[in-house]
Amino acid sequence: MSGMGRPERDAGQDAGQDGGHDAGRDGAEGPRERARLWRHPELPDVDLLRARYVRRTFIRHTHRTFVIAGITEGVEAFHHRGTVERVGAGGLALVNPDTPHTGQAAVPEGWTYSAVYPEPGLVDAIAAETLAVRGSAAFRTPVLDDPEAVRMVARAVRAADEGDTLAADSLLRLAVARLLRRAGGALPERSVRGAGARVAERAREVLEARMADPPTLERLAAGLGVGPFALLRAFRARYGMPPHAWLTDARVRRARDLLDAGVRPAGAAMAVGFTDQSHLHRHFVRAVGVAPGAYQRERDGGRARTYKTRRGRSS
Repeated sequence: MSGMGRPERDAGQDAGQDGGHDAGRDGAEGPRERARLWRHPELPDVDLLRARYVRRTFIRHTHRTFVIAGITEGVEAFHHRGTVERVGAGGLALVNPDTPHTGQAAVPEGWTYSAVYPEPGLVDAIAAETLAVRGSAAFRTPVLDDPEAVRMVARAVRAADEGDTLAADSLLRLAVARLLRRAGGALPERSVRGAGARVAERAREVLEARMADPPTLERLAAGLGVGPFALLRAFRARYGMPPHAWLTDARVRRARDLLDAGVRPAGAAMAVGFTDQSHLHRHFVRAVGVAPGAYQRERDGGRARTYKTRRGRSS
């Protein structure tokens, strides 16, 4: 998408391990990928993203926020609750907080989209005011065809980029309210936890406490009084991914918190248990879509810019 006249940078470009290269020009070398993820200081409860991806693939990951992604060109495919969903131009991907999902192109030309990531408290407040929903709100479906909502999301992101926070806030709230009316409601109450869920939750507590020095699966299971395969089954059933995948996702999420607090990428990498900055970079880009340095520069309030992602599939 257009950088709106601002200088463009490679999403992987940063000091040290975030060093990058140009993604190549449209044509023989393939189309460019671009991504910009930021949060406007006057809109503290929502992350904003404008991106075009072609060969980028996202590992299974989660967000603390909702994901509302309006596709303007191409088609995206993503795993969500055991199925592969596809969403094309005029459609939206709707993902609830803490729900594992992936992402990749479903067509050779990739996909272009604008997305907002509102905090659960903001969505709950909108649901309470517009739909009289009590408690937590949620989307019932991960894909919705609604070209008007796609335009509203794109306009909200553009308005924030241009500094028109009144328009951005208004359009964001109107879009969320519209989507909740069409595809949302109250979050269903979780069924009574069984023994397996309790074991999985205890395992998660151990991994959170020992993020930088986790035990092996065998030792983790033994400490909980179960076998390794029983733990794998229970953890996947509770969190939608095995313990090692959950740990990588948790490390990226905690690294984001540290970057938000001003810790440099190398320090954040070591603090959360990645072996070095390049290890953080690899997983961060595959979950967040931009490099740690690019992410932090936006959080530091640097002037607006569009980042071009590295060309090629992450590994």
